Amino acid sequence: MSGPPSPTYRGEHISVEPRINDRIRVPEVRLVGPSGEQVGVVRIEDALRLAAEADLDLVEVAPMSKPPVCKLMDFGKFKYESAMKAREARKNQVNTVIKEMKLRPKIDQHDYETKKGHVERFLRGGDKVKITIMFRGREQSRPELGFRLLKKLADDVSELGWVEFAPKQDGRNMIMVLGPHKKKAEAMAEAKADREARRRDRDTAPAEAQPPAASAS
Repeated sequence: MSGPPSPTYRGEHISVEPRINDRIRVPEVRLVGPSGEQVGVVRIEDALRLAAEADLDLVEVAPMSKPPVCKLMDFGKFKYESAMKAREARKNQVNTVIKEMKLRPKIDQHDYETKKGHVERFLRGGDKVKITIMFRGREQSRPELGFRLLKKLADDVSELGWVEFAPKQDGRNMIMVLGPHKKKAEAMAEAKADREARRRDRDTAPAEAQPPAASAS
């Protein structure tokens, strides 16, 4: 078996893959069998012969070792499985989103409860939340109002998130960032499991009992 030719740049080979088979030009290698067993240091000719007899490739896995470490494997299958793992990792990679919630320092209780509910939903979904307290006019001379409000909010949602960025005055605003205890991927997986459980419950729920038909008199 042999791999594709290496690309060249100004006539020189650029190594983008491990060297395999007859591209390994060293007198001897430390050989590892297909199941990970240690064969030992062997001449390159013997390693290539063992690879050919097993219908496998000789792949250099640690070129900087003395001597280089090579393993017997199906290189095509190895590349395919590596590509599939990388693809799966990219598919499962989820970036944390930063949501924003703005409050006034003298917010009334009803509005506070509504906005706190939004913050809880964001944190439960695995997102960070930037809380901005907006000061107007004379309110700017009362920064303690913002500090108290932010501390109250952080305490109220402490089961879902933590203070990642402590309250800080920024011009006419005061900012705090809350981070979720759950990772985004974990929160999405739980939400998906909940949806599937509700769908199963709905599909398996017994039909409502129908009233008996009236008998003809």
